[in-house]
Amino acid sequence: MRDMATSDSIKLVKWSEKYSVGIARIDGEHQKLIELVNELYSAMLGGQAKDVVGKTLDGLASYTVSHFVFEESLMKTHAYPEFQQHKEQHDKLVEQVKLLQADLRAGKPAVSKEVMAFLQQWLLGHILGVDKKYSAHLHAAGVK
Repeated sequence: MRDMATSDSIKLVKWSEKYSVGIARIDGEHQKLIELVNELYSAMLGGQAKDVVGKTLDGLASYTVSHFVFEESLMKTHAYPEFQQHKEQHDKLVEQVKLLQADLRAGKPAVSKEVMAFLQQWLLGHILGVDKKYSAHLHAAGVK
């Protein structure tokens, strides 16, 4: 599951078709989330100023929330039976990202290799382990 960066790349995560849930908009949003995680990783590795890392983290947080809102609306509209458990996972990640943002604003080194590994593992694990579960339900409801 780990698609860690190699020495010749500054990407932490590389999109693969194995991450596809077969719903075009969600796949596109997942690709954007991966791109934003990679931007944050690049900013962290490049030792970019706190404000650059902060803006990148803010962009990732904002996009994540909008993605979750869309995904959750689809699940609610189509009565996905595991909606509540899925939403709870989303809520936990949003809270963790808010804590990272607060730490960064307070001058703490909030974005580290450990944080990036957590984001990578959470994103890929969530897509492969949780999002893949709803795809069959949504496909059966006609969502493509």
